[in-house]
Amino acid sequence: MSQSVEPTRVHESLVLEPRDVHFDWGQLPLHWIPDEPMATHTINVLHLLLPEGERWFVRLFKQALPMVTDEQLREEVLGFIGQEAIHAEAHQEVLDHLLGQGLDPRPYIAQVSWLFHRVLGDRPELSPLQQREHVIERVAAVAAIEHFTAFLGNWILNSPGLDRAKADPTMLDLLRWHGAEEVEHRSVAFDLMRHLDPGYLRRMRGMAIAGPVLFHLWVRGVRFLMAADPSLRGREKPTWREAQAVARRGLLPEPGRMARSALRYFRPGYHPTHEGSSSQALSYLATSPAARAAAH
Repeated sequence: MSQSVEPTRVHESLVLEPRDVHFDWGQLPLHWIPDEPMATHTINVLHLLLPEGERWFVRLFKQALPMVTDEQLREEVLGFIGQEAIHAEAHQEVLDHLLGQGLDPRPYIAQVSWLFHRVLGDRPELSPLQQREHVIERVAAVAAIEHFTAFLGNWILNSPGLDRAKADPTMLDLLRWHGAEEVEHRSVAFDLMRHLDPGYLRRMRGMAIAGPVLFHLWVRGVRFLMAADPSLRGREKPTWREAQAVARRGLLPEPGRMARSALRYFRPGYHPTHEGSSSQALSYLATSPAARAAAH
């Protein structure tokens, strides 16, 4: 699979539509990458973070909508909201399945919920001007997070290592459907941030805050899942050496590539269309079993 640079005309012609997909998790094994518990659980952190995180995106972007004066951007934000709402529910179903397999994600999710509701939530005590500033500051954090989700989406669309490892096909379709939509709408949060505040400082602050927090949450999530996995019984612990070895086998993104991707965000001329390909994303969505079923 190629990783081409996005032609602007293809990206600008996109109309974001939520795809009401459904997945059957009845046959999903606990380690859906066979004999690879660490790789499985590193990717499983997505299921821990995304339901609460993407519901927060939806609430926040609904608050930002009245501030949008560009009609095309408004339509893109509405499409983004619709897609993110479905993403949250799709990953929630995986959490419910993990609980049924004896892996209880609720202690970690309670911490994630606290973060998005209490630390990053609304602050009704603020003045109207301060409320607007609080919305824009959080939109800048979402723009930085969406840079990483687009990177991960581009990676999962170009990760034959997971196919070679015989990863569960339903989970692969979930990840690639979601990844394709992340690539498809990768510019919306960034364009919304620039619409509300075109300044460079806001963008930098968003990444400086969101990047380390996301990294911290991910590391904690992997440690939590490995410890909570009833089949491991605490015998295996994640290490950086193993993570690098797993990445070399093509089962996880290479940490160095992700770090270089984050640095690109700091370039003054950066725009998300430079990351990934809408054409490739749409090609996958045209063949995804879940997306095809949702279209009929």
